[in-house]
Amino acid sequence: MGWFLLVDVGKALRLVGWSTRMQSGTHAVVSNPASDGETHGRMDADRMADYQFTGDFLNEVLRKRPYIKAAWCIFVIENAVHSEPQETNRWRFWATIPELDGRYLRVVTLEDKITIDNAFPDRRFKP
Repeated sequence: MGWFLLVDVGKALRLVGWSTRMQSGTHAVVSNPASDGETHGRMDADRMADYQFTGDFLNEVLRKRPYIKAAWCIFVIENAVHSEPQETNRWRFWATIPELDGRYLRVVTLEDKITIDNAFPDRRFKP
């Protein structure tokens, strides 16, 4: 399994490239979301590089919900069945994820719609 490297660029972290081993130092490293057999788990590095992740997403959200994959979040943004602005300059996006038994995953981004801040299965969402 590979790794991808994220570097601090202010309020968010940006994917800068793939590596085959874990990096150390001041960079944040997150395991590769790609996994064989998963419908939405595989994603090329170019598409991943278009998105950023807040420190809170990497340090808290992925720790609390280790089953959530960064590639799923990007899939939700790009294939949302519904999106809407949220208070405090954020956007919400929803899409179903087959690996979550078809449940809807809600992804919250900053107002730029590319910096992912939160993600969780949304039991109350109705399309």
